[in-house]
Order: sequence, then C-alpha cells, then structure tokens
Amino acid sequence: MSDKEQEYTVWLEAEQWKRGEWTPDDDSTDAIVTWKDGSRWGATFVAYQHIQTLTEKNKRTGECLSGTYLWMREMILVDQVSRSRIEEVIQHLITSGEFTQVFRAL
Repeated sequence: MSDKEQEYTVWLEAEQWKRGEWTPDDDSTDAIVTWKDGSRWGATFVAYQHIQTLTEKNKRTGECLSGTYLWMREMILVDQVSRSRIEEVIQHLITSGEFTQVFRAL
C-alpha cells in the first residue's frame, strides 16, 4: 500500500470506559481501524497477563469448561493494551502486509 492508502483512524473500546477501569498490563480491548475510504476492520487486543486472569476467573465461574480453554475472534496478544502499543502493532501489520490476515472486515 502507498502512504496515501494508509490513512486511517483507530478507535479503542477501552477509551470509552470509565476512568480507572482500563488496566493496560492486564486487560483486553476491541480496536476498530477505519480507513479513509470508510472501510472498517476489527480485532481484539489482549495483554498476555489477561489470559491468566481470564483463566483463573473461568475456573471459578465454570465458563469455558472451567478454564480449560479460551478463545476470542481475531485475538492479538500483546505485552500491554495501551494506545501506543496497539497503534505500533497495527502499523507493523500494515507494513508487513499481514493486516487483512489478522483483522476482520466489519
């Protein structure tokens, strides 16, 4: 893609939450990339630590066969779910040509 084709905005679900509810080192958030042409693509960013947190919760609640499995559509695992890290990963996926393999068209 040329530089002009790479013009996009990033919306993060976590930025809509109340102050103090977002923990970048142990959380997940949906991300929507909207391109200049209006097309939208989505994925869920999950901090590595959040996998353990979800597993422990699911063991207590019985969800996902009491924590024996976990899945999310278009999951991207990262060290932290901060805006800067998410934008860095998105740019890398675009540059490497992997964006449409990881994100889903909305």
